[in-house]
Amino acid sequence: MQASIIPYILFIPWAYLLGSVPFGIIVAKVFGGVDPRTVGSGNIGATNVVRSAGKGAGALTLILDFLKGALPTYLVWRLGYSPIMVTGVGLAAFLGHLWPVFLRFK
Repeated sequence: MQASIIPYILFIPWAYLLGSVPFGIIVAKVFGGVDPRTVGSGNIGATNVVRSAGKGAGALTLILDFLKGALPTYLVWRLGYSPIMVTGVGLAAFLGHLWPVFLRFK
C-alpha cells in the first residue's frame, strides 16, 4: 500500500511557517522594547532580545523559539508518522527559523 502524500503537503509547509514566526520581534514589541534588529548584533534571537527588551523577554523568546521547532516535530511523531516525516517536519521548522518567509528570508 502506498503512503499518502497529503500529510507531507500539510505538515511540512505548516512546520516551515511556524518556524518562520519571528518571536524575537514580537516579544520585544510586546515587552515595550525596541526592534532587536536595530540594536546589538541585529539578530532577532534571545540574546539580542535581552539587550533590546530585557531578560524576561529574552527568556520568553528562547522558549518560543524552542517550541516552534519542538511542537510540530513532537506532534508528528506522536501521531505515528514515519521517521522520515518526523525528520522532514523538524527540518522544515528549522529552515523556517533560519530563513523566515515573514522577514523576506533574512
